Amino acid sequence: MENVNLTPKDIVNKNFKPKMRGYDPADVDEFLDAVIQDYETFTKENQRLQVENDRLVAKVDELTKQLAVGGTGKAVRPAATTTNMDILKRLSNLERHVFGAQLNGEDDQSNRF
Repeated sequence: MENVNLTPKDIVNKNFKPKMRGYDPADVDEFLDAVIQDYETFTKENQRLQVENDRLVAKVDELTKQLAVGGTGKAVRPAATTTNMDILKRLSNLERHVFGAQLNGEDDQSNRF
């Protein structure tokens, strides 16, 4: 709140000089009371949002560092654009690789020693 000129306390303590044909002091005080309440609400909400913003900036920094290091080690979800057909193709290729190796005798235990 860099450009704030008045605080709720400044508004409460403001005294207006009475003039002969001036405003009714009771009306001015009533209006200023409403302004003070709104100003205090505004100030509290601004402070809450600043705390939340600081928390979110810290979280973004943390996630950016994790991404730069190589991730968190958690499983990565498939992209939303991955279709069932893509998954079936990948599964088919994987089965062909695994079972094809067994059929060719590459997975035979006697060949490993």
